[in-house]
Amino acid sequence: MEKIYKILPKYAFLPIIMSLSLNMFAYFGTRPITEKLYHYDLSIPIDHQLPMIPFFMIPYLLAFATWIVGFIVIAREDRKLCYQIMTAEQVAKLICVTFFLLMPTEMSRPEITGNSFPELLTVLVYKLDAPNNLFPSIHCLLSWLIFRGALKCRKVGNFYKGFMFVSAITIFVSVLLTKQHLFVDIFGGIAAVEFGLWVSEKMKAYQLYYSFARGLERNWAKIRVYGSGSASENIDN
Repeated sequence: MEKIYKILPKYAFLPIIMSLSLNMFAYFGTRPITEKLYHYDLSIPIDHQLPMIPFFMIPYLLAFATWIVGFIVIAREDRKLCYQIMTAEQVAKLICVTFFLLMPTEMSRPEITGNSFPELLTVLVYKLDAPNNLFPSIHCLLSWLIFRGALKCRKVGNFYKGFMFVSAITIFVSVLLTKQHLFVDIFGGIAAVEFGLWVSEKMKAYQLYYSFARGLERNWAKIRVYGSGSASENIDN
């Protein structure tokens, strides 16, 4: 565990577990609930005019690696920033869940017939990821959040921050050119992040994690004291 703590600080585990749990519900838990509900199509003319370019499925999937690196960098910056960004992420995800449940969306996809690697990759993603739960885009949400978090980091240079900005823009383009999302989904993801940051920082929502952490530390201290006392009593007896 000590090796893991050198990469990811202990204080980051609770918010990350909370975020992963919320993400699982947003992605998998809402679909059975909305399966028989009417799904809206939010496409606009530009969505139909943009071409389908399977190559962009590669940066679309590489986004997962970018998120992992981004969250580790943010967590290692300091406890406060970790709590702020993770709280903002969770508020943004709750916005996604609300829209997924109350205004489920869907889109049409083109048929992929080629046999190149990007085309085969696209077919696989299409099979695994249904074209619904689109607005706001979680892919764009996370990419923008990582960039916004990078701007607040003091331990990384401008190259890293610039890279995360370029990465976010590339992801925005990739979701459109792989027909994974619609144009409006991008702005929905950005808006969710900005609102989440406002709630986290301006309304001090991130401080809830300090309260959770103090509570856990107090309870753990009591358990250790109680355990030590019991052990002493057993030895004396």
